[in-house]
Amino acid sequence: MTFFDESPLTESNETLRIDRRGLLGTLGLAGLGVLASSATASAATRSRSSSTPQVSVLTSSQNSLQPDPQPVSRPDLPEEWMAVNGPLVNDYYKYLNSLKMQRVCPKQVIETHAKSKAGVWNSLPPKSWWKRMGYTLRVVDRIALEMNVNQVEVISAYRAPAYNAHCPGARSGSWHQANVAADVKFPVRASVVTSTARQLRDLGLFKGGVGGYWNFTHIDARGVNINW
Repeated sequence: MTFFDESPLTESNETLRIDRRGLLGTLGLAGLGVLASSATASAATRSRSSSTPQVSVLTSSQNSLQPDPQPVSRPDLPEEWMAVNGPLVNDYYKYLNSLKMQRVCPKQVIETHAKSKAGVWNSLPPKSWWKRMGYTLRVVDRIALEMNVNQVEVISAYRAPAYNAHCPGARSGSWHQANVAADVKFPVRASVVTSTARQLRDLGLFKGGVGGYWNFTHIDARGVNINW
């Protein structure tokens, strides 16, 4: 799959802000939970590419990990990938389950990370960044509920910098590297998904980018509304 990524925006010091008042005023508590407290997660680490966008994101105290008796099945994930990422897989699965999404499958999200390009493996996002994608996935889940769609395929979420560099068309400053972007497919025309996502965003569901492509829609929570 080729991902022709983001709009020309993107500066490395761009700040992600989530409009809590607009979000709750539009949606109440349905689909997104209560964004009850805020915390900041720095996207700048010495081990990451300097082109990785730097963001701060509001998080919810209700997103703590919850026990889950069903671990991710090893046969669904490549052994080579599991050798590096295996210790965190079950914890990430538990976190995704704690979001209580209705139309986005946590197991399928994890499988999205276990891909390689030109022999370079993607990875799970840093643990301190998990809640960023949690927010974006709940936005996707809310859009699916609005459209009465029962299944969402996440074809791209977090991209490690080295993996992102081998994705044809991906920008070096891709918001996927900051773990706030997802490329998704719904079982309807992508243009309809793109239009619905923009409408809900403009009503206050989130602040971010919505990119329309012939067979998928890019949704991110960068904190600035932009279309392409």
